[in-house]
Amino acid sequence: MENFVVSARKYRPATFASVVGQHHITSTLKNAISRGQLAHAYLFCGPRGVGKTTCARIFAKAINCLSPVDAEACNRCESCRGFNEGRSFNIHELDAASNNSVDDIRSLTEQVRIPPQIGRYSVYIIDEVHMLSAAAFNAFLKTLEEPPAHAVFILATTEKHKILPTILSRCQIFDFNRIRVEDSVSYLKYIASQEGVTADDESLHLIAQKADGGMRDALSMFDKAVSFCGNDLNFKEVAQTLNVLDYDTYFTVTKLILAGDYPGALLLLDDVLRKGFSGQTFLTGLNGHFRDILMCKSPDTLKLLEVTGSLLERYKQQGADCDVGFLFEAISLLTALDGSLRTSSNQRLSVELGLMKLCGLGQKKNDAAGSVTAPQLPPLRSDRKVSAPAVSPAEPVSGADRVSRPAASAVSPAILDETATAPRPVRPAPAPEPAGPAPVVQAPQEEKPQPPAPHTVRSISGLSIASIMNASRGSYTGEAVPDENRPGQEAERVDPDSERKIRAAATGFLHRMERVRPRIAMAFREMRAEGNTVKVSVPNEPLREEILRNQTEILSLLIEVAALNGTAKLEVTVVEEVTGLKPIRVEDRLKFLTEKNPLLATLRKEMDLDVE
Repeated sequence: MENFVVSARKYRPATFASVVGQHHITSTLKNAISRGQLAHAYLFCGPRGVGKTTCARIFAKAINCLSPVDAEACNRCESCRGFNEGRSFNIHELDAASNNSVDDIRSLTEQVRIPPQIGRYSVYIIDEVHMLSAAAFNAFLKTLEEPPAHAVFILATTEKHKILPTILSRCQIFDFNRIRVEDSVSYLKYIASQEGVTADDESLHLIAQKADGGMRDALSMFDKAVSFCGNDLNFKEVAQTLNVLDYDTYFTVTKLILAGDYPGALLLLDDVLRKGFSGQTFLTGLNGHFRDILMCKSPDTLKLLEVTGSLLERYKQQGADCDVGFLFEAISLLTALDGSLRTSSNQRLSVELGLMKLCGLGQKKNDAAGSVTAPQLPPLRSDRKVSAPAVSPAEPVSGADRVSRPAASAVSPAILDETATAPRPVRPAPAPEPAGPAPVVQAPQEEKPQPPAPHTVRSISGLSIASIMNASRGSYTGEAVPDENRPGQEAERVDPDSERKIRAAATGFLHRMERVRPRIAMAFREMRAEGNTVKVSVPNEPLREEILRNQTEILSLLIEVAALNGTAKLEVTVVEEVTGLKPIRVEDRLKFLTEKNPLLATLRKEMDLDVE
């Protein structure tokens, strides 16, 4: 049985051309070799598994090659053969994680003095250099700044911020990038073809994304998947091997969320948890799935989506069903939930609540789309006039009845023609039985001036249901809608039972106000109803201004809770307390207290108390 060599070692790049995803590094090093502009110290920094140590070895081999070809090692000279066979004395590797003391650096500086036997340079590769102690760094400074002409230092680290600035200033710094998913997939396809393994694109994409930009991790996962699946890799088995959720799970849950099907989403979450995945893993993957869908919404951001082939088409199809506003709200909700999930005492309940909120967003999106595509108000035509609807003879008709009727009524509201300058005449209704005087329709009279109150009164009239309905009608038809509040228009409809309904619904209205507007709800605890007018008193001007800014919402809520079949008004009064001078003399104080509490005079008389 032959000894198995892992792919990360077997297919480790041996030339600059075979390095994956670091073209900006390899091009710079090859140009430096071609021009003979070699520095004495280099610093290779970047994430794990991206080729730092590999590039250091290739560079060390190339600068010692006796007959390089296009800045690449020839692999035929004595120096190259010694390097390939592991017997070269020109290249020295040191692990700073286990050799981080001052004595280790002193041994290194003594060794630097020895010139190479074959080749021109002695190359010292120090891996994980950030693990050196502060004293070791200080001992290394002089040698790193002015080494012998034959010495070249290559430092490699994953945490550049831990290295002293004095060390950084003495090195040429090369920052290695994370390897892109496309580059990783291409290299995995090459290795699969060399090993005789067949794999679909989804499987290789999953391995590359799980590796998070590290080629060594990707090759380790590839070996693990081959051990489980054999020479035929398929997406389901690879996802099971790597213990990751497949794309189908996220496509399915997104479909359930868009439909507002929260029972189905909760059942799918239960199935995910039964497979051993944590709720946070599920939420993180779902958040990334929404992000990928958002990238599909614009051709400019499509390149940020690191998927290809049939999977890209699936993202585009589901992206067509998702609104951008919904995606923004969903990503924001999941991001906030992910931050609070670590401190939650019941993580499953938190995840389930987040899923139900997402389903609510999806249902809200569907409802909004339905209301826009199928408006309830009929469109108007500007080339013809619309007559008022027929009214039963047994029902008296007033001007307000023609302007505004409840939506549940069988009679549609009359629509005024925008060219009309006066309201239409009303046909008088026959007298009801028993015989009596016919109902008389009177025009609304101006309010009589009220006598001045001891405090300043400022009032405001609210909006009517008819004006709100007409505003909505105008938004659908695009035509001008007459304003009933202006002079010359028909009177607003007033529910004759408004006062009783408002008083009966006062408690429920207050509870609703405390939920939606808690700051101004306190002003409605002592509200009074006079007809269809709600009167409230506030202690200061800022509170009054805040109520006025929200009066449309307040009146709409009042009409809804009280089930009014007409308009409602709001009158806000500012009570300015007039404070006078307090009494100073003892007699005045006694008089003041006696007026407040008459029993005080009786107590003083019975106990024979003096004033002082």
